Amino acid sequence: MRILGIDPGLNITGYGVLEADGGRLQLCEAGVVRGKSRGSLTKRLLEIHVGLAEVIAGLKPDVMALEELYSHYARPRTAILMGHARGVICLAAAQAGIPVKHYSATQIKRILTGSGRASKSQVQRAIQRELALSAVPDPPDVADALA
Repeated sequence: MRILGIDPGLNITGYGVLEADGGRLQLCEAGVVRGKSRGSLTKRLLEIHVGLAEVIAGLKPDVMALEELYSHYARPRTAILMGHARGVICLAAAQAGIPVKHYSATQIKRILTGSGRASKSQVQRAIQRELALSAVPDPPDVADALA
């Protein structure tokens, strides 16, 4: 089974594709889709959609794992903006006929590191160890997508 993990963001959306064979995970590809259009939300959303549609077409995943939206009461605008990014990501998956599974960041961190409040660097090191990588995935958005 080929799994496409996504760490949504308006400026940087991380992605990672893992091949699951039995109990083994193998890294196929990882990277980022960057929103280059500063100031224009609609253009950035289009760039995210087009970039991920290309990743999906090229790597043909069987399922997408997407980080759930986290909302902090002090920053409701951030949650609304991230909802737009998640929307175009889900649209790209739906257009390709790929099911989307949603996971909370704390759930993934707890499984991977033992703590739901693990830092970015702890997640990077855990992914490096789990996938036997020579270096930590960078930027952290890639590690989050692979998690």
